Amino acid sequence: MILVDMFDMAGWWTLIVSLQVIIISAYYFWSKKKSKDDDPLSKGVPTNWKPLPIVEYDVAVEEPPLMGKIDENVLNVGATSFLCLHKEESIMNGALKALDKYGVGSCGPRGFYGTIDVHLDLEERLAKFLEVDETCVYSYGFSTIASAIPSYAKRRDIVFADECVWFAIQKGLDASRSTVRYFKHNNADDLEKMLAEALSKKELNPRRRAFLVIESIYYNTGEMCPLKRLVQLARQYKLRILLDESLTIGVVGKYGRGITELLDIPRGEIDLIVGSLEHSFATVGGFCAGTNFIVEHQRLSGLGYCFSASLPPMLTQAAINALDIIEERPNIIEELNIVSKKLNGALSKLKYFRFRGDEISPIKHIYLNKEDLTDRLKHSYLRNIANYCLEKGVALAVAAYLRDVEVNCPEPSIRLAASRKLTDENISLICSLLDEAYEKVGPKPELQAI
Repeated sequence: MILVDMFDMAGWWTLIVSLQVIIISAYYFWSKKKSKDDDPLSKGVPTNWKPLPIVEYDVAVEEPPLMGKIDENVLNVGATSFLCLHKEESIMNGALKALDKYGVGSCGPRGFYGTIDVHLDLEERLAKFLEVDETCVYSYGFSTIASAIPSYAKRRDIVFADECVWFAIQKGLDASRSTVRYFKHNNADDLEKMLAEALSKKELNPRRRAFLVIESIYYNTGEMCPLKRLVQLARQYKLRILLDESLTIGVVGKYGRGITELLDIPRGEIDLIVGSLEHSFATVGGFCAGTNFIVEHQRLSGLGYCFSASLPPMLTQAAINALDIIEERPNIIEELNIVSKKLNGALSKLKYFRFRGDEISPIKHIYLNKEDLTDRLKHSYLRNIANYCLEKGVALAVAAYLRDVEVNCPEPSIRLAASRKLTDENISLICSLLDEAYEKVGPKPELQAI
C-alpha cells in the first residue's frame, strides 16, 4: 500500500515538472525574437538630446587679440617683486631670446624630456651663489616646499613646525602623514618644552626621524625666526632642519644669500634650504639646496619634481639674468633694507591700524585697531579700504586665507610688500591713504560686533 502511494506521488511530480517544461518551451518558441540591432535607448529621449555648446558661438573677440604691456597707473605695494627686477630690460630681452630658441614649454618633467641646458645652468649658478653642493629647480614655488617635506618625512616620523607656517608648508605636512606638533609662533622656549616632553614620552628615539620645519621670514606675519636658538635646539635633540628661505634669499644678507648669511650661520647646520624664484628673482619656480645626497634624494622622491613639467626655458633664463644682477649689484639688497626700515617707521605712526613685521622684513601686515569685530567684518572693511586706495592710485593686497582649512588661521590683514624703488613720498602717500580710507569706508566707532 505504501509503495502504491509513493508511485502515485512520483507520478504527480513528474506530471507537474513536464507541464512546466512544456509551458516554458512554448513561451520561448512563440515569443518574438528581438533583433540584435534593436537598442531600447534608440527610441528614447537621450538620442534626441543635444548638449549646449561649451563655448558660445557669438563670443566677442577682444581687439586687438594681442596686447602689449599694461600702462602703469598705480603704485603697486601688493606684489612681492622686492628688487623690482621685473622692470629690467636685460631680463625681458633674455627671456625673449630663450623663447625664440626653445619655444614656450619644456615638453615634460625633468626625468623624461624636460631637462634643458638652461635648467642645468641655473642649478649650477644657484649652488655656487648659495655656497652649497647642489640645487634642484622646481617649476612652481608653492609645490617646492609642499613636495620637499613629504619626500623626506614619512608616516612613522615626527615633525615640529611653527604654528604660523604658510599654507604650502601645511599641505606638505599633510601629505607626509607624519605626526605633527605645532609650537607657538617664534617661541623657542615652547619648542624646547615640547621637545623635552616628546623625549620623556619616547616619541623622540633613534628609530624615529624628527624634523623641524620653519620659515626664515614668515609669510603670514612678516616676522623673522630666531634661527640661532632653533639651530641649538636641533643639535641638542637631533632634529633635521627644513628651512623655507623664500622671503630672505635676494632680500637679506650682505650679498643676498639669506638669513644664514645675515646671522653668520654655517650652511651645514641646515639640512635643506627651500627657496622661491617668484619674489626677488621676478620669475616663476622654486628650488631646493643642500648636500649632494639630500638633493639627489629630492630628484627621486619629490613628486612636484618628478611628475610636473619642468620650468619653461624662458622663465629659467629670466632667473639666470636676475641672478646676474644680484651678483653684479649687491647694493640693491641694501637699498631694499633701507626702504623696509623706513616703511616700518612710517607704519608705526598710523592712527587707526597696527602692523606686524620685522624692521628688515619686506613683508608687513596691517591690522584694524578694533578687537570687537568678527573676522568676516574685518576682512570686508579691509577689502573696502583696499578698493578705496586703488581708486586713489595705490594697489594693496588683502591677505586671503582658507579659514576652514588653515591650521592656525591668521587675523585678516592688508599685506604690504616693500620694494627698493619706494621713495619717501610713496611711503608717505601709502600711510596717509590708509588713514584717509579708514575714515571714509572703515568701521565706525559706534559699530557693534555681529
